Parts: sequence; structure tokens; C-alpha cells
Amino acid sequence: MKLSGKTALVTGALGGIGRSIVERFLTEGAVVYATDMAPQQTAPLFDDKNYRYLSMNVTDEDAVMAAMDVVRKEAGELHILVNAAGIEIEKTIEDTTLDEWNLSFAVNVSGTFLTCKHALPLLRHAVGGEITSSIINFGSYDGFIADPGLAAYCATKGAVHALTRALACDHGPEGIRVNAICPGYIDTPMLQSFFNGAGSGGDGKTIDELQQSVRDVHPLRKYGTPKDVANLVTWLASDEAGYASGQLWVLDGGLTAQVQQMR
Repeated sequence: MKLSGKTALVTGALGGIGRSIVERFLTEGAVVYATDMAPQQTAPLFDDKNYRYLSMNVTDEDAVMAAMDVVRKEAGELHILVNAAGIEIEKTIEDTTLDEWNLSFAVNVSGTFLTCKHALPLLRHAVGGEITSSIINFGSYDGFIADPGLAAYCATKGAVHALTRALACDHGPEGIRVNAICPGYIDTPMLQSFFNGAGSGGDGKTIDELQQSVRDVHPLRKYGTPKDVANLVTWLASDEAGYASGQLWVLDGGLTAQVQQMR
């Protein structure tokens, strides 16, 4: 098992991608602290002795500190931090309110900042010999190029990309690796919301027609699954990726590799 003996904390753990990461980490032998907004009593449970759930709002510094304190008291160290919490507001910049803009940055950027900041002592404590610890942030291919109607989302993901590189430079000498995964179209509730939203540019197409047209612009003629993302996250979290840091790992079925008119 790739993650045996390791402790991980995953934010956004009840979302499509986050849940898949939690499931894979448990399969690989990690002790997993899964965090999300749902109260403790309403959160779904995994039947695994290594699973812990913590209710945590990533925008609340006190809540983040409290969660890290639980990890410190119970595990003593943290080997893996995965920042999968995120929101997407489907509007142009003209239609985006200041509150919506601030909320996007609070969750996607400040949330990543807060969890990284307060996890660092635990991540540092886990380093030893050839063993590194790993932060895995979530950027997006929208941090490189832009989908229509996602202005605030694109801006936040560009910020996460820059923060990831800075963290890797600052904390690499301490044995802490930092990378970002930049997914393209992944079959999640967020993607389905995009298909239903104004940003998708549906042009009167049915949802099925729109989904197929999106698949067809990919060289692989499909979009990804949460398991595809979890596979890459697991490798970056493992000791096999011990020399991987400071990188933005695009996972998009080849979408951004092509000249867009050549389909």
C-alpha cells in the first residue's frame, strides 16, 4: 500500500473529487482526516478504522486551527495535506458582485492559505531522512486558459498556482513538497452545474448534446472521473513522488495540448 503509515488531511472531502481521494487514501493504508462543511452528525461515514471526519470551514481560521490541533493531539504529525475544497461562480466579471468575488477568493485562495499555514508545523514534524511530506493544492486548467463565464474562478485558480510555487520554494528545504493538480473537465456535481449554467454557452443544446460536444473537443474524446484525479493525488502523496515539487500537473485528457480548431 502506497500510503501505509501516513496521516492525511483532505479538505472538501464530501465533494466528488474529495470523496474519491478519501476512499483511495484509505485503500492505500493512510489514516485520513476528512474535512468539510457538514456537521459531524450528518456527514457520511466510511467503514474504516482509519477514517476521521472533522467539520471545518476552510475560510474560518479558528476552525482550521482547531482541526489541526485534533490531528496534533491524535496523530502527532501530518504527512499529506490535500486542499480539495473549492467553489465555482458562473458569471462574467461584470455580473459578479463584490461579495461573490470575495467568497470565491475566501474559499479557493484564503482557504488554501489557511490550511497550508497551520498544517506546516505538523508537516515539518513528519519529515525524516528520505521521507518528505506533501501538500497537494487544487488549481485548474482554468488557471492557464479560460472558460466563458467563470471570471472569478479563473482568477482564484491562477492565484493558487502562484501560491503553490511560492510554498514549494519556501518549504522545499524543510522536506515539504508542494504541487498543484490542475484538472480539466471532471465528471462531478460542479461540472454538471456548469452544464446547466449560463457559462456553458449551451446555445439551445440539450444537456446530453452539450456533454457530448465537450467530450468531442478532447483528444481522448472523454472527460475525466474523480478516480482519475485520485490516482494522481495518490502518487504525489506517496514516497514515489519524492522528487516532485513546485509543479502544476495538468490533468485534462489532452485538451490544452492541441490547437483548438483542430478537432
